[in-house]
Amino acid sequence: MLDIDAVHTYYGESHILHGVSLALAAGEAVAILGRNGAGKTTLIRTIVGFTPPRRGTVTFGGRAIHRQTPYRIARLGIGLVPQGRRIFAPLTVTENLLLGAGRGGGPGRVGGAGRPGGADGRDAGVFSRERIYALFPRLRERGAQSGGTLSGGEQQMLAIGRALMTNPKLLLLDEPSEGLAPRVVGEIGRVLVGLKGEGLSILLVEQNVPLALRVADRVYVMNKGQIVYHGSPAELDANEDVKHRYLGVS
Repeated sequence: MLDIDAVHTYYGESHILHGVSLALAAGEAVAILGRNGAGKTTLIRTIVGFTPPRRGTVTFGGRAIHRQTPYRIARLGIGLVPQGRRIFAPLTVTENLLLGAGRGGGPGRVGGAGRPGGADGRDAGVFSRERIYALFPRLRERGAQSGGTLSGGEQQMLAIGRALMTNPKLLLLDEPSEGLAPRVVGEIGRVLVGLKGEGLSILLVEQNVPLALRVADRVYVMNKGQIVYHGSPAELDANEDVKHRYLGVS
């Protein structure tokens, strides 16, 4: 579904990504781990078109997207949960969700590939506000409340819900556990595991190693703009040298 090949990305003259390559198959969850400054967020920005690469290619569903504008990339079916949540604080929870539904990338894979569509021809697994409320019941309770008055955990739930309302084929999450209480992190992990089980493709950028190992089928580790490790969650969990050297886990 997603193929990143030898990508080099710059901010001005600062060379951030140095030949990064990775792949993600349909229905797979892949985690990218690394410390602050490793280049993880820059990789997300490269995929969605905010910071296009100077060299290398990004292919989504067999189509080159590294020269596309961000809104065209989103319409192809890539949903983004950005670092820092970036909800629309003056808008209500309901309005934030409806904004996500305004122009989605087409039916996602949730509900299973090949599942018959509904009366309007769309996949039976598309997201609605009711599905989002089922995933995050607290958002239903806060429906008329402005986004800026929500707790950090509720804002993160809203950011995930807004991205899902675009019915993405691929969901990108940039540090979704950042600054959240362990209980909320556990709830978000439960939702992501459930979405993966339903067939949604997920690319998760994280510093929270336990969360990433819980959600992912495969794990990449970044350091100084390069991929320095790739393996299964079990392989990474057993590799004390990589965890200590690149993730600060002892």
